[in-house]
Amino acid sequence: MAIKKSDTAGNDGFNSRWGFILACIGSAVGMGNIWLFPARVSQYGGATFLIPYFIFVFLIGSTGVIGEMSFGRATGMGPIGAFGKATEMRTGNKKVGETLGIIPVLGSLALAIGYSVVVGWIFKYTFGAFSGSVLANEGVDAFGALFGGTASSWGNNIWQIIGMVVALGIMVLGIGGGIEKANKVMMPLFFLMFIGLAIYIATLPGAVDGYKYIFVLKPQGLTDPLVWIYALGQAFFSLSIAGSGTLIYGSYLSKSEDVPASAKMVAIFDTLAAMLAALVIIPAMATTGQQLSTGGPGLMFIFLPNIFKTMPGGSIIMVIFFVAVLFAGVSSLINLFEAPIATLQQMFNLKRNTAVSIIGIIGIVVGLSIQGIVSNWMDICSIYICPLGAALAGVMFFWVCKKQFTLEQVNLSRVKPLGSWFYPTAKYIFCGVTVLVLIVGAVLGGIG
Repeated sequence: MAIKKSDTAGNDGFNSRWGFILACIGSAVGMGNIWLFPARVSQYGGATFLIPYFIFVFLIGSTGVIGEMSFGRATGMGPIGAFGKATEMRTGNKKVGETLGIIPVLGSLALAIGYSVVVGWIFKYTFGAFSGSVLANEGVDAFGALFGGTASSWGNNIWQIIGMVVALGIMVLGIGGGIEKANKVMMPLFFLMFIGLAIYIATLPGAVDGYKYIFVLKPQGLTDPLVWIYALGQAFFSLSIAGSGTLIYGSYLSKSEDVPASAKMVAIFDTLAAMLAALVIIPAMATTGQQLSTGGPGLMFIFLPNIFKTMPGGSIIMVIFFVAVLFAGVSSLINLFEAPIATLQQMFNLKRNTAVSIIGIIGIVVGLSIQGIVSNWMDICSIYICPLGAALAGVMFFWVCKKQFTLEQVNLSRVKPLGSWFYPTAKYIFCGVTVLVLIVGAVLGGIG
């Protein structure tokens, strides 16, 4: 499987450090931050959950995120080319690595297709928030019926196609002209909107009960293995570690950039996004005397709209909320599609618009077909394929590539090299964590 880096792919890239960082933040900030993190915080004891979560974010952000960014930049290619270079360096044969590199690419494509269904839901609810059609419903059952019809087989065709067209339109414009520019708009607005929502909800009666729940520590909860397991899964998936998206964005990065510094910024802002979501959603539930006990799409498309309806200014709050969520969804979707698109460019020397069109057609056809089974589809991707891709990328960069090469790439353009702690921590602890996520997730049916 010969890999060539096309001129089109090779000449495009991020125009600035902050453009790259915002694109990576956009890939990491997604539904895991919005509909899962607040539920995990609520289920597993607020600050009791946050302590192990912050520990794992620090571990993964200071090893795995750095590794995937550096691996991509070192090779200038996606997973197939990068894995091939790793095995060629070690054995002189790149075929094995290129074959294994197919796994994260297919995982990214499959997850992107499933995610396109969710983005279609978000587009529908964003329009409905502006038009007032969503809040015309009365009670949880009515909101549930609306979402049930939306999430059924062939239940949201038009909005799903619109979502795909928007994402693909951004991607056709390239890395610097499309992805970077879009994230420079979407990510700052996402944070500003969620900060505004958090401030407004803080003024509502009963919100203080939500804050108490988030920040009160129950030390006995730290002895519960499930708290640590789900904190690990949340950190792992939230930071977008899958051997594909972060790696491919790294391949567009200049050799003059400080990768560890960029990885730190991504981890910080992804954590801020998750905390903002918790500071909006948990206090919002508290204002109505409810406790957040379940996450997932039901939280965002059923329970939150029902709460917005009862709030002062709820129609405006709902508009701001879904526009912000839309930015998070689209930014993640374009990252997931980038790995398969870049792979087509590099393997077959295709122009970008041709590769985008091919992946777009596949994405639309398959995405429309799986609307009724998207939950199971996403479970397979997140439980098996993505953790396997992350484990393979970690093994390739920290075990198969030579130590000297790995450290040279990680420390490239740094004023002060990373300490001696980095390599053994990444090689043994981080790679062990990726395997643990894969095994435990399979046993428990998912941990992220």
